[in-house]
Amino acid sequence: MSISMSDWKQTLMPSDAPYPALTPVELSVGFVACVTDQGLIAVQGDDAASFLHSQLTNDVEHLGADDVRLAGYCTPKGRLQATFTMWRGTADDPNGVMLQLAREIQPALQKRLSMFVLRAKAKLADATDAPSSAVVLGLGGGMAEAVLQTWFDVLPQQAYTKVSHPLGTLLRLGDAFGAPRYLWLTSHDTANTVAPVLADRLNVGGNDAWRLAAIHAGVPQVTAATQEQFVPQMINLELLGGVNFKKGCYPGQEIVARSQYLGKLKRRTALARIADPGLSAGAEVFAVSDPSQPCGMVVNAAANGEGGVDALVEMKLEALEQGVVRARSADGVPLAFLPMPYVLDKLDV
Repeated sequence: MSISMSDWKQTLMPSDAPYPALTPVELSVGFVACVTDQGLIAVQGDDAASFLHSQLTNDVEHLGADDVRLAGYCTPKGRLQATFTMWRGTADDPNGVMLQLAREIQPALQKRLSMFVLRAKAKLADATDAPSSAVVLGLGGGMAEAVLQTWFDVLPQQAYTKVSHPLGTLLRLGDAFGAPRYLWLTSHDTANTVAPVLADRLNVGGNDAWRLAAIHAGVPQVTAATQEQFVPQMINLELLGGVNFKKGCYPGQEIVARSQYLGKLKRRTALARIADPGLSAGAEVFAVSDPSQPCGMVVNAAANGEGGVDALVEMKLEALEQGVVRARSADGVPLAFLPMPYVLDKLDV
């Protein structure tokens, strides 16, 4: 194990826990990560779903009790201010909606969304430290399913579904490394109880491990460094089911729809390995064929345990097809492109 059982129990809660970086191979075998960089907003009230339906890129009104969906929140110009993982049910309201997003942007986003509630019967509250979801554990890789069956009789059978259980809420998200990827929201007491088994049977990591798994699943997240940089299609959000083009209006809807059908800029997000350990979200990348201007931007990056980072990088498809792209400048470290877990079709965005 990368960290001892006792050390993990002692550092399970702090956000600055010194977890070692796990490699993709270690993740693929099986891992558990203490996730502390995600915030949680509980939206409650009779109009919670209809209010969010009018604000987000995805269908919220038809979000089922066992469904998990991705969604975006855009400016009127169609640029993403945030991306969410959302599901039904809060501790006090089974019809409420939970929104998970990058913790660093949660307060401002929660405040902004609250401004548009107006007469709707909906209330937004910070649920990040709520007792039932105070600890967030990310699990994945080949051994995760068997380990979770220690406590869960039934696991979510498909990606983007969930089960509710006395020990917490278990979400199954997009698969990575050919195996299911789970997010377990639970209490401090439960986390301390299960920690010895998890640490004994799985590789243990922190935020970087969970982010690395999400990157290999091809699932992006907007953070402070990339707010208002991307139309949803630029980061493949609609390929992941995060945009519903048949639902009603929401901020930026006209631009997002136009980008889908009438746009001219061919851009997508790809997976790359980069031998630059300091590279982070918001860093620009350059095509050697056109060194005068950036061809794209890093969406998310995480230490890969091999001295560099693996990253999701938004860029012009032309640059991706030519294959010679470098970080920070046209003379920087080259990007080694890796296969994505889904097909990147050519879309004018």
